[in-house]
Amino acid sequence: MYRAPVEDIAFTLKQVAGLKPALEAGIFGDLGEDLVDAILAEAGRFASEEVAPLYKIGDEHGAVLKDAAVTTPPGWKELYRRWIDGGWNALSGPEEFGGQGLPTMLGVAALEMWNSAAMAFGIGPTLTMGAVEALDKHASEALKQKYLAKLVSGEWMGTMNLTEPQAGSDLAALRSRAEPVGDGTYRIFGQKIFITYGEHDFTDNIVHLVLARLPDAPAGTRGISLFLVPKFFVDDDGSLGARNDVFCSGLEHKLGIHASPTCTMIYGDGFQGAAPGAIGWLIGEENKGLACMFTMMNNARLAVGMQGVAVAETATQKAIAYANERRQGKASAYSGSGMAPIVHHADVQRNLLTMKALTQIARSISYACAHAIDRARVGEGEAGAKWHDRASLLTPLAKAFSTDVGVEVASLGVQVHGGMGFIEETGAAALYRDARIAPIYEGTNGIQAIDLVARKLSLGGGEHVHSYIGELKAVADAVRTSNIDGFGRTADNLDRALADLDEATRFLQKLTTDGKADAAMAGATPYLRLISLAAGGAYLAQGGLADRGRITLCRFFAENLLGETRALKDRVIDGAESLAAAGKALISA
Repeated sequence: MYRAPVEDIAFTLKQVAGLKPALEAGIFGDLGEDLVDAILAEAGRFASEEVAPLYKIGDEHGAVLKDAAVTTPPGWKELYRRWIDGGWNALSGPEEFGGQGLPTMLGVAALEMWNSAAMAFGIGPTLTMGAVEALDKHASEALKQKYLAKLVSGEWMGTMNLTEPQAGSDLAALRSRAEPVGDGTYRIFGQKIFITYGEHDFTDNIVHLVLARLPDAPAGTRGISLFLVPKFFVDDDGSLGARNDVFCSGLEHKLGIHASPTCTMIYGDGFQGAAPGAIGWLIGEENKGLACMFTMMNNARLAVGMQGVAVAETATQKAIAYANERRQGKASAYSGSGMAPIVHHADVQRNLLTMKALTQIARSISYACAHAIDRARVGEGEAGAKWHDRASLLTPLAKAFSTDVGVEVASLGVQVHGGMGFIEETGAAALYRDARIAPIYEGTNGIQAIDLVARKLSLGGGEHVHSYIGELKAVADAVRTSNIDGFGRTADNLDRALADLDEATRFLQKLTTDGKADAAMAGATPYLRLISLAAGGAYLAQGGLADRGRITLCRFFAENLLGETRALKDRVIDGAESLAAAGKALISA
């Protein structure tokens, strides 16, 4: 059973990601460590004692669709009610509308725990939180007053409706249309697919944020607008009115996260005799909906990264527990009688330590990204701009690397379990199934890598990433001069990894400056893993400097896994030509 690693989470937030010095400097007002610790402890208790026990029920039962209504697994609706009664949905919401206004760092730390306990549960509120941010930044005051308070509290949930059968990652191909009524509303027509929690029984209203085109809209992404489309209309007194012309026509039968309803949504089909056209309200300006939606998508990308961290944490806990119980063979280090617990075997130890190290690296990167978001929100002038750039740089790492880690660690967890990992009894397979979606949705990890190389390496005139690398190098220098026993070759290996990163970074920056985009994109995915591993090595070292009990894991990573950066650098610099040549054979005439 999952137990929230509250101590590790608190340590990473404070000592690695930057929360402790920010609190000491008063960056977040009167927020102090005592309140942070209390929030984390209670979130950990709720995740471990309330959410985790319902995971297996959710995975086995799944969500059920009947007569356009979705029923979630037994106990899940009641769990959600206890969750919002605890104030968890409002944790980082705007105070003006009933939120607690706490830093994003605390929100994503809690999000890790919800997703570790049951990813299919944690994913639902993620979209609501994103909808809150999009409406708070872009909606009219009238829409804010009508919808935000109940979205912030969690009494209503929100969704994000982008994808269509012919338009996945390429939103320029969207066909859903919005026709002006003349009274400030629009009638929405179209089909959306893969809509998470598009229909459910958690709340009595669902607020859909929908991308669609106006009749005279320009082609491509420049002609997309964003609309608020409620499941039920809301009267002026806040009570619910008639049903809108939107419904769920189907649920996907998925590899994992079975309890999360993934819906096909139909807009404007005359549902239950309604006049055709789902009524919606414009958010932001006409034809500028994508900019509004990106507010929600960037929030969701970090949240999805936390899903990767979360599944990795649970898989690691499960594998360590199993390795200490399962007995097989002899081990020289084992002095007991009979067969040794498999945790005594070197290969099993290597797998478990790899799982722990990758999980901690992904957690550190994601929390550092959340810290940058928080600092950008409260910062002004050059300081605010610097933190905004840092958040922009780290977002694709937090999303892509962390979700890759989720799959990798869950797979290693199956391996540690051996044959028992390949069957459903132990739960290791379920985690692997759940993890596999995260590298795909909210922008595939390949798209995150392209975004990193094409857009984020040029931030600050191309110097911001080198400033970040300089900060990482300072950690390596601190290890070297610390004279603390136990680090082994950490400083030297970290120096080599950061030199690999610096060389690969300058190579890609030159390619993009010279207009050789195809060659740069060929190296994007290995580059994203390279910068993540190098940064992760520095974050582990930073943790070791703050707590000597963490040095052994830091050294293991530095001397066993960090050398991968050299091969990744070679792929970035030398791989483009062979990739292009071999790729031609894959293209049908």
